[in-house]
Amino acid sequence: MILSTDPATGTELARYSPQSPQEVDGVLDAAAEAQAAWRRRDITERTPLLREMARVLREGRDTYAALITAEMGKPITEARAEIDKCALTCEYYAEHAPEQLADRPVASDAAESAVVYDPLGVVLAVMPWNYPFWQFFRFAAPALAAGNGALLKHANNVPQCALAVEEVVRAAGAPEGLCRTLLIEVDQVAGLIADPRVAAVTLTGSTEVGAIVAAQAAAVLKKQVLELGGSDPFVVLADADVEAAAATAVRARYTNAGQSCVNAKRFIVEEAVADRFVAAFTAAAAALRTGDPTDPETAIGPMARANLRDTLHDQVRRSVDAGAVLALGGEVPDGPGCHYPPTVLDHVRPGMAAFDEETFGPVAAITRVADADEAIALANRTEYGLGAALWTGDLDRARRLTRVLDAGAVFVNGMVASDPRLPFGGIKRSGYGRELGAEGIREFVNTKTVWIGPAA
Repeated sequence: MILSTDPATGTELARYSPQSPQEVDGVLDAAAEAQAAWRRRDITERTPLLREMARVLREGRDTYAALITAEMGKPITEARAEIDKCALTCEYYAEHAPEQLADRPVASDAAESAVVYDPLGVVLAVMPWNYPFWQFFRFAAPALAAGNGALLKHANNVPQCALAVEEVVRAAGAPEGLCRTLLIEVDQVAGLIADPRVAAVTLTGSTEVGAIVAAQAAAVLKKQVLELGGSDPFVVLADADVEAAAATAVRARYTNAGQSCVNAKRFIVEEAVADRFVAAFTAAAAALRTGDPTDPETAIGPMARANLRDTLHDQVRRSVDAGAVLALGGEVPDGPGCHYPPTVLDHVRPGMAAFDEETFGPVAAITRVADADEAIALANRTEYGLGAALWTGDLDRARRLTRVLDAGAVFVNGMVASDPRLPFGGIKRSGYGRELGAEGIREFVNTKTVWIGPAA
């Protein structure tokens, strides 16, 4: 049984029976048939669908945002911003996909040569709960523009959001079957990946699940894009604007209650300014309003599930037992729901859970270092490599240091965030492949060489 439960109260919202193998087979047949016709349309005939998707999203913004808040606890203000970002991304690819996938002529002495981009087919998207609309549309907008079909296997705690995103694409006028949601159990995913009607797979989720999906796809030689876990460093050097860094750091850590792969998690601060940073950061974190996610003034809602809160609290306790200083929070509140307070751990060192592991929730780990060299070394001392932030007043030094930080994205004097214009993804155990930007739309295409010699 697939359940939808309000994490703020523990109230059951809806339940669904998983689709049968026969139902799934029908969905696959319809998707393959729809995609075969869709790919034959010129890209200028496909991109209007994206503009209509954006329109549907904007018109239903409040309804969709309320659904996100109800199913996974995101504060309503952030949920509305998520819908806005989905619409913006659809509009971006509607405008830019034709140029990003345009044939590229190559000079040749005796022939007509070009590089062209053909769609791969039906792509399976295995998506998480933390951004239930955004994770899908950042994949689907470029994939559909490129001529692919899309199947969504969403996290089973957001089934209503999963059905809603399918309805958005249908209401925008997509051909029947081109984009479908599958309400299935996890153990049915391997069969989907192996099915010849599925051409490729994209997954956003944990590193552990990513390794499983990668192995399943590799066994049948299918393309994968994996956006996995992160333990992003937020480096503050002594010449930084400390107050601005601290204010941005609070947003970078506690957005979505800290439940994002790309949230800043380890705050690595030069000792000369560490006391100032910790004081400003802790004061700002303490001022965050927590509680009812439907209240527009709430900054931190509940965590999505009780087991996630339990894991996070265990990481906090183990870090404190290992010598970290609890500067704020760190206690499970009484009452219903999966709430956890904004928490700050100071004097965190490698070897502690809060440094070595991904903390997926509202917990900040602050590490003090002697100088910039130690800061960069500790920033890179992780199995992950998704994003990194660097704060300094010396932009020449910043440009040099961005090249030695191990990450898919480095933001200087700002917080790491995805942008439809820029490629997004990681290295090491944060995955491979890219979403967004021109690189993202070319992930699920066949980059084909075409050579045409003179007619006989």
